[in-house]
Amino acid sequence: MTTTDRRIDRRWEQLHIWGPYGLLGISVVLAVASTGLMDRSAKWYAGWTLVAAAVALQLWWHGTRSRQPGRGRTPSRAGAAYYAVRWALAFVLSWLNPFFAFYAASGYMDADELIPGIWRQRLGLFASAVIVAGAQAGGLPFGSGVQWILFAALLVANSGLQMVVAHLTQQEAQRSRERTETITELERTNAALQQALDENAALHAQLLVQAREAGVADERRRLAAEIHDTIAQGLTGIIAQLQVVANTPDPEAARVHLGRASELARQSLREARRSVHNLAPVALEHDGLPEALKKTVADWARRTGVRADFTLTGTAEHLHEEISATLLRIAQEALSNASRHARAARLGVTLSFMGDEVTLDVRDDGRGFDPAAVPGRTGNGGFGLDGMRARAERVAGSLTLESEPGRGTAVSARVPLVRDDR
Repeated sequence: MTTTDRRIDRRWEQLHIWGPYGLLGISVVLAVASTGLMDRSAKWYAGWTLVAAAVALQLWWHGTRSRQPGRGRTPSRAGAAYYAVRWALAFVLSWLNPFFAFYAASGYMDADELIPGIWRQRLGLFASAVIVAGAQAGGLPFGSGVQWILFAALLVANSGLQMVVAHLTQQEAQRSRERTETITELERTNAALQQALDENAALHAQLLVQAREAGVADERRRLAAEIHDTIAQGLTGIIAQLQVVANTPDPEAARVHLGRASELARQSLREARRSVHNLAPVALEHDGLPEALKKTVADWARRTGVRADFTLTGTAEHLHEEISATLLRIAQEALSNASRHARAARLGVTLSFMGDEVTLDVRDDGRGFDPAAVPGRTGNGGFGLDGMRARAERVAGSLTLESEPGRGTAVSARVPLVRDDR
């Protein structure tokens, strides 16, 4: 219940407590003003005795409501008895003076809160209408047939009006209860939905952890394969060249083999550095993905002498670290492949934020190739296209390749946009 509802409920409570006092006071003032109780007769004494009894009845009922908060507004036998005694006092007082019909009208206010049962409540309203209609017809007892006819018409009008008001009040109370039940059900549904969202968030976090663990395992396998295909093979070649040097008596041949061994050592060192670089994307330590890609492309352009441009489309978002690392490593692998194979004059890298996904495109105008003729692992010893595709699929993304001999190459990675909520 809102503060406004509580305030309105408190005002109604005060009206039901003090309303009968006020209507009784108005009746007394009007009765005294009409001199109907000022003749010091038995009627005068009877009137004031009944007024005192009415006040005592109100005080008793007020005390009962105070001792049992909330019970006074719930229909009960005690409430029905109070209503009946009050009606009897009002009937006798209005017989003595019609102005006491104001006190009888208090029955219109609280019949639904005092009398149990809808039809009993309607009967209570009808009984109150009898007193009011009698007073409006000139006061009881009636002295002519015209008064009886007028009384009947007024009784129908008063009781009919009160029945309509009671019916509308009952419907409004029913709608209020239905609204309360609906609000309660909505709150229960919202609580269940919030619980489901919390569980979904926990499941999402768990999936990310599992994906990260799977990524670590995949990365270990990748590094093992890459070390075997590059560094280990390079070291084997170095050993073979040195063995030739040790067994040849020709100094010129020895120098040739030593030169080959030195070149293999330098290649192995480069591969080792590249593997370490791919293991930890240091470019993301201080920058977001757009800034890291921009610097990576600029460094690649300076190192290779190829014109390279970076373009950002859409509104950049702060991505989850796994998504950023995946896209950066795919870009690095694509740039590495382009520098070794494409022989391009121009290259472009585009990062696009498109609603619920992120797209990375790397395009060059190099010599291109036939994708169907290329094995999963490139012949240069790198991780190749299968590795980039595996990276994208590990985060529920995809990678496509478009290339044609003499027409350049385009690599496109699409991954879901997962924000970093930290």
